[in-house]
Amino acid sequence: MMVDCGENNLRQIVSGISQYYTSEDLIGKKIIVLTNLKPRKFMGIESQGMLLAADHNNEPFLLKIDERKPIPPGCRIK
Repeated sequence: MMVDCGENNLRQIVSGISQYYTSEDLIGKKIIVLTNLKPRKFMGIESQGMLLAADHNNEPFLLKIDERKPIPPGCRIK
């Protein structure tokens, strides 16, 4: 997936959530990602970060921003 992290370009992030979330589920959502990681290849594709998800019964649940509070992409986690 291509993610806007508030930088000049989008970051490519590879994850294994496609069986749980469709592209349409994710478009426009503000998810939490880690970007201070060294890029790694997964399934032959470079990943430039990692999304955060909780695990419940071996199913991922994406951690998202409260959409009632508008914040811009790229805000730091404190």
